Amino acid sequence: MTGKIDLLEFMQKNFRRDLSMSEFALASGRSLSTFKRDFRKISDLSPERWLTDYRLRAAYDLLRRGRRVSDACFDVGFKNVSHFSATFKRKFGVTPGEVRRQGIGQS
Repeated sequence: MTGKIDLLEFMQKNFRRDLSMSEFALASGRSLSTFKRDFRKISDLSPERWLTDYRLRAAYDLLRRGRRVSDACFDVGFKNVSHFSATFKRKFGVTPGEVRRQGIGQS
């Protein structure tokens, strides 16, 4: 089928954008159900969980380089700093501020 693009590459390039999964699907040339089915072929995670995980890992990298917590939060596509901080701590076991302080200390 024409119009379909590589999902992983597309998601990696567009993870910062404020798009719903339906919008991601449409932009990739798929219906939402096809998008989710195709995504299962490339990841064990749902598209939503993959996106959150990818954003968190990108934020971790920014924080290690000294980026402010709020800047990192919004730069990677989160809309709310408190939600970002809680989600970050659940994933990594440390707060974004701790990662930033450790990164600054290594410079």
